[in-house]
Amino acid sequence: MYFSSDNSGPVHPEVMEMLATANTGYALPYGADPLMDEVRDRLRQIFEAPQAEIYLVATGTAANALALATLTQPWQTVFCSPVAHIHEDECNAPEFFTGGAKLTLVPGDDKMTPDALRQSIIGEENRGVHGPQRGPVSITQVTERGSIYTLDELSSLTAVAKEFDLPVHLDGARFANALARLNCSPAEMSWKIGVDTLCFGGTKNGLMGVEAVILFNPDNAWEFELRRKRAAHLFSKHRYLSAQMVGYLRNDLWLRSARQANANCKRLVDGLESAGVQLLNSPDANMIYVALTRAVHQRLIEAGATFNADDPAPASNNPDDLLTVRLVCDWSMTDALIDQFLGYL
Repeated sequence: MYFSSDNSGPVHPEVMEMLATANTGYALPYGADPLMDEVRDRLRQIFEAPQAEIYLVATGTAANALALATLTQPWQTVFCSPVAHIHEDECNAPEFFTGGAKLTLVPGDDKMTPDALRQSIIGEENRGVHGPQRGPVSITQVTERGSIYTLDELSSLTAVAKEFDLPVHLDGARFANALARLNCSPAEMSWKIGVDTLCFGGTKNGLMGVEAVILFNPDNAWEFELRRKRAAHLFSKHRYLSAQMVGYLRNDLWLRSARQANANCKRLVDGLESAGVQLLNSPDANMIYVALTRAVHQRLIEAGATFNADDPAPASNNPDDLLTVRLVCDWSMTDALIDQFLGYL
């Protein structure tokens, strides 16, 4: 009963098979392998973007930080949500790799609004040489609180960015989960609505460890290559990154896995609602927040369940205290395990 993170599930068997196939003979290093050619061709076709340049790195932090570094000057600021992964979970990697650019947190909840974004942008670049200059807008889809921006919401945010001639970065660690929910095309949720650079996630959706950085503006490609090498994220045995991504893209595994993760979460949500558990967010994809009493929380922990919980009064012994609990489903979660978890409520 592991609901802590979709990072923690197994690698999909189809990906493991692709890795085993790639693990024969010799291949050119540093991304010159034939499998990487297939990755580029497939992603350009999937995104309807023949001009796009595509690079692979091993972690989401590397993808976000290097992508933002390519879009940001050291004296600029990146506009993002207060709960964005680049702010809460990347140990200042974006600031480090940009050479010192700061993050400006747009007031609000996990989803930015156009008005709040516009006011935050207006609030910068008005102190001349003494203050930070305006830089990229970073949007997370799915958000770190499990919400999904509609296409209209995304378009409204990118329109604000374009008003000020600012590039847009999309953190798509769970891009596939959002796409499966919105039932749109990858192009419609990226460059067609004004996204300049996308971090296309895989690790949370069945891969061993690889993310694609898709640059819809090829003018940034050489700089990204240099930054990736300088940051020690250019793999010599690159074919093992390529093989994972090829396995992910062939036969639409990336979408099949995301749909399964979303369906698993839907089963969990239905069971929680039947048990009278309070949902704290809209169950849009594969991550939900709920309120559980301390008594139920303890019963689940004793039964072997694993999840993240925020205890507002850790020293309390009141069994009726409400704790905020995050539950995440991956593609591999079985109905039996979900039902077992629900049985302890």
